[in-house]
Amino acid sequence: MRTVLRVFSYLKRYPLMAAAQLGCAIVGTLMVVVFPAVTREVLDVVVPKGQWERLTPLLLTALGAYFAQHLFNSLRIQLNNTFEQKVIFDLRSDLYERLQTLPLRWFDNRPTGDIMTTVSEDIPSVERVLIDGVEQGLMSVLQIVIVGGFMFQADAKLAAFALIPVPFLIMGALSYTMTSRDRHRKVRKASSAMNSLLHDNVGGMRQIKAYAIEAQEHARFNEVSGALRQATLHVMRIWAIYRPGMNFLTSLGLILVLWVGARDLLETVSAGGQAEIGKLSAFLLLLKFFYDPIESLHQLNQILQSGRAAGERVFDVLDAEAEADTEGGKTLPSLAGHVIYQDVGFSYSASSPTVKHIHLEARPGETIALVGPTGAGKSTLINLLTRFYEYDQGVITIDGVPVHELNKSFLRRNIGYVTQESFLFNGSVRDNMLIGRKDATDEQIWDALTSANADAFVKRLPKGLDTHVGERGVKLSVGEKQRVSIARALLRNPPILLLDEATASVDTETERQIQEALDRLMQQRTSFVIAHRLSTVRHADRIYVLEHGEIVESGTHEELILRGGLYAALCRTSLMAMDSP
Repeated sequence: MRTVLRVFSYLKRYPLMAAAQLGCAIVGTLMVVVFPAVTREVLDVVVPKGQWERLTPLLLTALGAYFAQHLFNSLRIQLNNTFEQKVIFDLRSDLYERLQTLPLRWFDNRPTGDIMTTVSEDIPSVERVLIDGVEQGLMSVLQIVIVGGFMFQADAKLAAFALIPVPFLIMGALSYTMTSRDRHRKVRKASSAMNSLLHDNVGGMRQIKAYAIEAQEHARFNEVSGALRQATLHVMRIWAIYRPGMNFLTSLGLILVLWVGARDLLETVSAGGQAEIGKLSAFLLLLKFFYDPIESLHQLNQILQSGRAAGERVFDVLDAEAEADTEGGKTLPSLAGHVIYQDVGFSYSASSPTVKHIHLEARPGETIALVGPTGAGKSTLINLLTRFYEYDQGVITIDGVPVHELNKSFLRRNIGYVTQESFLFNGSVRDNMLIGRKDATDEQIWDALTSANADAFVKRLPKGLDTHVGERGVKLSVGEKQRVSIARALLRNPPILLLDEATASVDTETERQIQEALDRLMQQRTSFVIAHRLSTVRHADRIYVLEHGEIVESGTHEELILRGGLYAALCRTSLMAMDSP
């Protein structure tokens, strides 16, 4: 219930719309009791006493009441839809804002498909809670209270008998609610698993086809889809018992009231009195208006339980601990780019350290190369510099200021980052370039593209800068995407540059073009270079060799070759083998 109440807490942001909606609901519900009152008057007064002149005014009154009821219902629905969409917009906005503030460690432990399910499916389920919870729930409760009051006013004895099934209805609803949480959680979990697998397989469709594992992946998909089917069917089976059972109890109430009311009429007639058939008919109409919203509340209960399971997943994200305040911390007039690691240690998990006792220095304008076997901790070191992850021990300083004291936005605006797998957004070349500097002119964009050896192929694109590159830049080659990424970094003009395998996975000619662009990019900047190509690192001012998370060697290329250690061994094997001729 806490989750559902938390969803409804968003409604407090719009008190005027809530008040207007409540007013429309009250007026519309009051109109419900007019027709039973008119029915009683017609059957007990107009017809027996022959007062036909009152028939038309009474029917017009009933017609006017119905018109007012539906008019206010229309206004209420419009208000509710606007109200609900505002709240859902706020919820989506809060969720996305929180996602952007979460540390990368959180994303490391959460499949992308699971996150997509939260945004694309869980939010709409919460939306149903708001639509039906406000509209259907509010209307049902108001109708029960208002109609119940008129029932006691019309005949307290019959009203008391009408309430006999209510305790059993409440117990049934509580029993269903208390046992439904796990059922709906399993549905949400199974849906998330299916969407996660689908997301991975769509992204890896080339690999699935290349390895001819379509049948195997189809079987995996059917397995998770079958789990979703079974979880959903279990929810439906319980619902198929619950709802008819609750409806049967309300039917018993109708039968009980009709039985008591008919016996009273018979006793009145037997005693020589006049049978008030209109009174009983009006009460039965009121009773129908009393039980109908109770049935609606059962349906709402099903929606609330599904929405509660979805809301738990949404609030699990909203409650996740954000990374340290991105906007807090120091800013400096400028950065020279003097970077020092002092006894830095970090671990992705508590089991073993990823890097330990790291001491290194990069003076302003120097190029520092990080080499070593796969998994040695090279990428981790630059991730600590950008504060994608926070180091566990030691300190990293830039111009003498610890990076954890710097404003994160300021820090990252002063760092250019080019990775092996250059990520381009699904927009135009211009859109992707403006990420580097949003106020850049076309001339500045072309200058950056020229420096990155990217201007020629961009000019050949169908719409030049306005050509859409597709999802993750799929319409461009690996080398073209890489050069656009380098141009984007050039456009930002940062004092510190991080290059993580920036020339990997490309042919010799593309590597040459990228290397030329990188040489221009690294001029007069503090650069950290991770590479497995000798041509990329041999001219570095200083090379640090990592193994098992520790620096085992440091020096220039010539010094390390003469030393004959791990670096020399790497040059004889992987580095030399991968070097361009």
